[in-house]
Parts: sequence; structure tokens; C-alpha cells
Amino acid sequence: MAAEHGVMLQMEKPVKIILVRHGEPDLPFWRNVKASEFQQWIKFYNSAGIKKENLPPKEVCEVVSDCSTVVCSDLPRSIESAKALGVTTVNYIDPIFREMGLPYVDWNFPKLSPTIWATLFRLLWFAGFSRNSESLKSGKLRATGAAEKLKDFAHEHGSVTFVGHGMINRFLANELLSSGWRGPLNPGKRYWEFGVYEYINA
Repeated sequence: MAAEHGVMLQMEKPVKIILVRHGEPDLPFWRNVKASEFQQWIKFYNSAGIKKENLPPKEVCEVVSDCSTVVCSDLPRSIESAKALGVTTVNYIDPIFREMGLPYVDWNFPKLSPTIWATLFRLLWFAGFSRNSESLKSGKLRATGAAEKLKDFAHEHGSVTFVGHGMINRFLANELLSSGWRGPLNPGKRYWEFGVYEYINA
């Protein structure tokens, strides 16, 4: 009976997926740009690492240190953030975990800050506009595939941390919650914020 009870406890131990947003990107100040120049900002942003002085909070470092597997996208801000969290080996890197792409257009006016353009184009993306980018439908399909990979890692190793990006993390959270995992609706939109998601193996 004691042995059977021990097996039941082991089977009921939850597996975990931790979704962490990367640290603050190391970007210089950008002047206002035309919509046609926004593409260059996107490329620059995707090639940037993180600010060395933007250290992660102790809490998130401790959570990540308890995980057996770490996953990153192939973007520098994801990989550098994992290292800042104390990770010595990233177990899996895949572009499927990249941030959701932003559309852009070739307008030569008006001139706005890249942050305003990013907000505007993200809203348009949710409304169905996807010129020069993946569509909302494609993004959701990619998130579904990425979530399955994280689930496989979690079930195989017991726990996995994904050092990811604001929007893809929200899509991943939705995928996990809709398939029976427990955790917050939003894993966090600020740098270094995270959410813990658990699933009971029955």
C-alpha cells in the first residue's frame, strides 16, 4: 500500500513551464522615422542584445535555476537574457519561438517614433493587416507548434523555462491554458516578468 501511495504521489507531481520575458534591449535613441523606414528599426531591434545594467530580479533567477531545461528563440535578446539569468547551457534554440512579426508599409509620411509605429502596426496586425509579415492566423499556428514543443520538454524533463518575448509568451499562455494547464492569464509584459504554468500528470 505504501509503495502504491508513493507511485500515486509521483504521478500527481505537476510538470512546469515557465515563460519569462527577456531583459531590456540595448537600443540607442531613434529619431522619428517614416513608415517606410520602420523596417530598418525592426531589423535593428532583432539584432540587439540586452543592456548589461538591466539585471534580472532575484526571484526570476531562482525560478529559472530550478528548471532542468532552458529554451530560447534564435534572437540575441532571448539568448543573452538566458545568460543573464545564470543559464550556462541553453538546451534548445529555435526560430519557431521568435516574437510575433510586425507588418510595415512604404509610406513616406508621417514621421513618428518607432514605439508609436510598433503600437500602431501591432493593432493593425490584430485587425488582420499583415503586409510584409506573418498573419495573425500564421502567428497562432506557430504558437501552437511552439507550445507543443514546450509541453514535450516539460513532460520529458519535468520542467522547462522559455526565455521569450512579450507577445509570443501571451500566445503560448493561451495555448497552455486552453489545453488544461494552470497559470496566469498573462505571463507578464514587462522585462523579466514571468508566469509559471503547471500540469498534473494523471
